[in-house]
Amino acid sequence: MFLIKNPVLSVTLPAALALPAALISQYGFGLHPCHLCILQRYPYAAIIVLGTVMLVLSRRYPAFVRPFLWLALLLYLTDAGIAAYHAGVEWGIFPGPASCTADTGSHKSIEEIRAEIFGAPLVSCGTPAFVFLGLSMAGWNVLYAVASGMLCWRLLRGKKYEGITHAG
Repeated sequence: MFLIKNPVLSVTLPAALALPAALISQYGFGLHPCHLCILQRYPYAAIIVLGTVMLVLSRRYPAFVRPFLWLALLLYLTDAGIAAYHAGVEWGIFPGPASCTADTGSHKSIEEIRAEIFGAPLVSCGTPAFVFLGLSMAGWNVLYAVASGMLCWRLLRGKKYEGITHAG
């Protein structure tokens, strides 16, 4: 398994690749994100910010590397959970969030219905924008985030890396 010698960079790099990929798919290929797509970007952004700070601090405070790896693992698993939920919504396993669906109750006035129409998201969470080899972007993100989390776990459980001691 390929690992960069610096564990902080090893863990930050997957997030630093995922977020631009999402932005390129949105702005370069016109694959507009839904609400759940946007939520999947936050853990990656947090890892990038924390990882950048840790790259600066890790030489002076190597003891902070291990807590960073645990936090990155938690963030990657959080992202995988959001993506799995999103894939489940796309497959019809779970109901979508209210931000991706409209309430069709007949008790609303014309003004309320008009406000909902103009305030509704342009992209439904239940419709994949792109499918490759049978998986939507959310499905691929589940696999990517889990693999990135496994990298964190391997660094936490593996041999000694800069500032990381093996417990056991």
